[in-house]
Amino acid sequence: MKIAIIEDEPLAAEKLERYLLKYSENIEVLTILSSLAEALPWIKENQAQVDLFFMDVQLTDGLSFEIFSQISVQKPVIFTTAFDEFAIDAFKVNSIDYLLKPIMFTDLSRALLKLKSLKEQLSRPVELAPVIQKLQERTYKNRFLVRIGNHINSVLSNSISAFYAEGRDAYLITEKGKKYIIEYKLEALEALLDPKLFFRVNRSFIVNINAITDVTVYANRRLKLVLNSKLDKEVVISREKVADFKKWFEGLS
Repeated sequence: MKIAIIEDEPLAAEKLERYLLKYSENIEVLTILSSLAEALPWIKENQAQVDLFFMDVQLTDGLSFEIFSQISVQKPVIFTTAFDEFAIDAFKVNSIDYLLKPIMFTDLSRALLKLKSLKEQLSRPVELAPVIQKLQERTYKNRFLVRIGNHINSVLSNSISAFYAEGRDAYLITEKGKKYIIEYKLEALEALLDPKLFFRVNRSFIVNINAITDVTVYANRRLKLVLNSKLDKEVVISREKVADFKKWFEGLS
């Protein structure tokens, strides 16, 4: 079996390769790619020789789900990640399993046995439907853990006015104006939040529809938002997002 690994953590990639070779001497790791920038051209050129992909969900330059929006991936995929919130998205594409880090050899073995079993039952692919349906019954993330000194609190998602990026950090701000740093990138948050409730208005902001108190026309055909929380930053909808925002705000998307 020929395998391609997409993983941005060198130690995790080495461990995965070691486990694969331990599992079977017939496994060949063709390549280890560490980013979307590396993975996209490689997959376009070499997908035909791959039997299975291992993909880390969160890469340095985005989520590996972006690969499926740009390339028709025809081979099975096993996703790996430290966050179980991505399970629904993983099974929307041709994923056959989802492994949480740190990966255990027993979990890896179970996933590869599952792949073997599925290949033997290709005449009955409908059997996967109940599994996918069950996973899709999960709700979007409704709480976030925040740290206050030596204390950890839980913040309800519907009480959050906005998420925003500042430098390398990301923050959430509540409807009461409280600001907390969080350990997520905005790209990851887009996959975790209910799209009916939250919308990414530009590269730096994701806003809660219930936090918007006013929308005004801004320069260069953009829109400016006023939120219910005290925020010392302007929230301006980028021009390319305006049309989608209007549909979302009207409840059409």
